[in-house]
Amino acid sequence: MKGKWYIWILLFVLFTSCEHGAHESLQKVGLPISISLPMDELQIRSGAPVRRVIGDPGTTETFVLPNYIYFIVLKKEAGGNWSLWKIEKDTLEEEDWTRTRYTGRLSTPGDSIFQYNGKYEMLIDDPFEGRVYGIASAVPLTFNMDLNAISNLEDVLNLSFNTAAANVQPNLQHIYATPYNYEVDGDYYGAFNSFAQKVPYVRLMLYHVAAKVDIKWNVEKSVRLTPPPGIRLTRMEARNLFNDYAYCFRPMRNEKAAVLTTGFTVPNIVTASDEGLWWEGRAYFYTIPYTVTGDEHYFPLQMSMETNANGNDYRPTLKLEIDTSSVFVPWLRANFNIAKVLENTTETKVVNN
Repeated sequence: MKGKWYIWILLFVLFTSCEHGAHESLQKVGLPISISLPMDELQIRSGAPVRRVIGDPGTTETFVLPNYIYFIVLKKEAGGNWSLWKIEKDTLEEEDWTRTRYTGRLSTPGDSIFQYNGKYEMLIDDPFEGRVYGIASAVPLTFNMDLNAISNLEDVLNLSFNTAAANVQPNLQHIYATPYNYEVDGDYYGAFNSFAQKVPYVRLMLYHVAAKVDIKWNVEKSVRLTPPPGIRLTRMEARNLFNDYAYCFRPMRNEKAAVLTTGFTVPNIVTASDEGLWWEGRAYFYTIPYTVTGDEHYFPLQMSMETNANGNDYRPTLKLEIDTSSVFVPWLRANFNIAKVLENTTETKVVNN
């Protein structure tokens, strides 16, 4: 009788131990994800963030905070390949964004960011090594493939969004993503480990996918006589900007076989009625940077200008040098110094950034 009790006790211990182990293996681990946007020198006006352009106290940029977020989470397999683990789409609430100081690796004095305080936590029931890629936008995006059809890293790197959509072009400056080649300590900055040594936490700073083009023009004072004998700039516009599918996570890798002959146009940068801009001024717009096959280090920007409302159309193609291996899209600057009436010609000019 005494021996039987020992047997039952042993069986009970084994049963409860196995049950406890099974319970532990099913516990989920939370993976918190924080997202923020780099916006320096910000202030709030009429509910929208506004940034003063560096070096120009009279110009401001108005940014619309993103409403849509798309997360792609990859899992590293035993053989070193990456497979899709999860796709998550959500909407972002404007009131959950907070302006704060940025003190990270890329900080300079006075930097500010917008931090999203809405909580994101993905539950993982089988800890693994992974990566999180994200894209945020003020407008919904159309991609080149169904996000749920993504199966590997190559699909992620080739993911692109349609910039030709009517609501996307005016909102290019409000689209942000995680650059694929931004590394911290030798690894993609949106990576997380196998949970074996530390609690996972992914901090994602999302960056512009469109380049800022900053244009400044000046008619030399010696020729600024009262019209009609003087020279004045009476029309300027940007033509044939990128108007196709653009990479989400490889913003410096967009390429075309030739300089675009059709595309999005930014009209009315200057018009004949803009008397205050006839002789000098500054304007900016955002566009997708791209290079041309065989001329990989240049972004061709096409402008159209006219002086004295004379009908002559001066159309230079500006070749602005860019580093296609760069992590971040550039801030491109072009200066026009006008000393004579523009003629109806086209030419190509290399412009230093």
